[in-house]
Amino acid sequence: MDTNYLDLLAEKYDREEKVVTELINLEAILNLPKGTEHFVSDLHGEYDAFQQVLRNGSGNVKQKISDLFKNWTQDETDDFATLVYYPEEKLQLVRKTLHQDSFNTWLKTTIERMVKLTAFASTKYTRSKVRKALPKHFVYIIEELLYKTDEFSNKKEYYSKIINRIISLGQASKLIIGLAYTIQRLVVDHLHVVGDIYDRGPYPDRIMDTLMHYHSADIQWGNHDVLWMGAYAGSKVCLANLIRICARYNNLDIIEDVYGINLIPLLNLADKYYHDRQSFQPKVMREDQLSEEERLQITKIHQAIAIIQFKLEMQIMKRRPEFQMEHRMLLEHVDFEKQTIDLNGKRYPLKDTCFATVDPIDPGRLLDEETQVINRLLYAMQHSEKLARHMNFLVTKGSLYLNYNGNLLIHGCIPLNEDGSMRQMTVQGKHLSGKQLLDAFEHFVRESFAKPQETDDFATDMFWYLWTGENSSLFGKKEMTTFERYFIEDKSTHVEQKNPYYTLREQEHVCRNILREFGLDPDEGHIINGHTPVEERNGENPIKANGKMIVIDGGFSKAYQPKTGIAGYTLLYNSYGMQLVAHKHFHSKEDVLINGTDVLSVRRLVDRKLRRKKVRETNVGRELMKQIAVLDQLLFYKYQKKARIQTDRSNERFLV
Repeated sequence: MDTNYLDLLAEKYDREEKVVTELINLEAILNLPKGTEHFVSDLHGEYDAFQQVLRNGSGNVKQKISDLFKNWTQDETDDFATLVYYPEEKLQLVRKTLHQDSFNTWLKTTIERMVKLTAFASTKYTRSKVRKALPKHFVYIIEELLYKTDEFSNKKEYYSKIINRIISLGQASKLIIGLAYTIQRLVVDHLHVVGDIYDRGPYPDRIMDTLMHYHSADIQWGNHDVLWMGAYAGSKVCLANLIRICARYNNLDIIEDVYGINLIPLLNLADKYYHDRQSFQPKVMREDQLSEEERLQITKIHQAIAIIQFKLEMQIMKRRPEFQMEHRMLLEHVDFEKQTIDLNGKRYPLKDTCFATVDPIDPGRLLDEETQVINRLLYAMQHSEKLARHMNFLVTKGSLYLNYNGNLLIHGCIPLNEDGSMRQMTVQGKHLSGKQLLDAFEHFVRESFAKPQETDDFATDMFWYLWTGENSSLFGKKEMTTFERYFIEDKSTHVEQKNPYYTLREQEHVCRNILREFGLDPDEGHIINGHTPVEERNGENPIKANGKMIVIDGGFSKAYQPKTGIAGYTLLYNSYGMQLVAHKHFHSKEDVLINGTDVLSVRRLVDRKLRRKKVRETNVGRELMKQIAVLDQLLFYKYQKKARIQTDRSNERFLV
């Protein structure tokens, strides 16, 4: 190893004792049980449901309570779990129901129970890691209570006095709140978000803020996330797509109010050229309230941005023949006089057409007004400070796929042929498939994001291909039939043919081949997948291929729940194995607080290890072993070698 590096490291470990202590610490950590991983997917802006799942650790909090307080009734367990989930709100409810003396007694009992639960939840961690999880202002006090030793009754009064004094000084509620969030943090060591934070639901920004402050998390980009990243990186067609989706799901507030992007120029354009059309009316949930004027404005905006999108897509198809998407330039197949379209050798009548800005001679050309509008929107997008923070976090913490603790995490698919072989795509003259293809996709994403001021280069266009291309690992279908859904009544034209991956993933040997392709052990590994909602209502099983494939998109988004029959899956992977958790529909935080109800439905065992998995067998363990190897070299070259030289010199002087 470079001795200059060892010299620098020696500045931190300036004594042999420091190196030895760190080595002992790291080697001991390797033998701790593996921490619990928590997998979620396809959140689609459903912040409230996500918060509930995050706070209860997909049932992990309640499980810890049940394991610790074995004699409690279900009502007692539910009540205490609610306090851990929502401590501020629960404390207020309890305070209203008890007079002061009773409340103080409740506080003392609750602090003791919270400390016990914190200690129980922290048994897999070092004291140092637990200390970092504790509320800063109470670290000393909590550590005294956590690690108390009163076998000989010498300190009983001491511990009792600590708790009584906390209550008398009015700090009990703050301590309980701090302990509740510590417990939430300790029951889950690491969070994986397997794609699609954005679109459809109302609060993707709040999910992003939560993730940015979460203690340990990674993200595998979903197709909707890449759409937003592409818009920020300079792709006008990605920008048009995301605005259209926000209009379709009545979520334009995210663009205008959350990220501060002015939509007035787009509204003015829409008012000038477009009218009320049923196909473009926003999808409104029951709880949403829209005035007739608001509904009409969104309907017009929806049309205006959809037509801009179709035009911009045609421009990419022409300048990127390697994408092989010329057949999707559908505006060129429209007979504008007869209002029909020729599609796959058949002629269809068109409905709800809104082609006022389309030039039949050059249908892909934007009007000057449209060009000005999309340029202004892109400028605002790239100069939104809040959006910049969120997109940079997505790139920093995200990736197209992830090999983690022997498992492959991917949002969409691995493009396959009918025979299960890896599907090839030619990218800038190179024939790529499998891992190489996904690595190339990610390379272009990062290249484009590194220079967001540039537009229409190959890397930026690749963002759009990931959104809608046939060989995209995020889309996974032959073509996106957005145009057909708006304008053609015949539903057979709306069908989007899926990549063979989605049928072949039921077969164990196919999943094993994919795991090998990504350098993983097919005997031990799993593929953890999102993107396609599992229709449990129709009997579909999320655990496929003899447990090698686990699909965790069960419908966090309310738009999917009528189809899935549940409100999402999550996955837990601790040192004993994996459990899949199905969730019921989340009504509200108030329902949890008042009724003590939870949204968990059924836990299904995916696999159980014959022995507990240790830290040394994880990604973290491999990094620790690298650190140990470096410290071993530092110990020899800087200290033990020096000590031997000094000993040799002393011996020489003695002989002389």
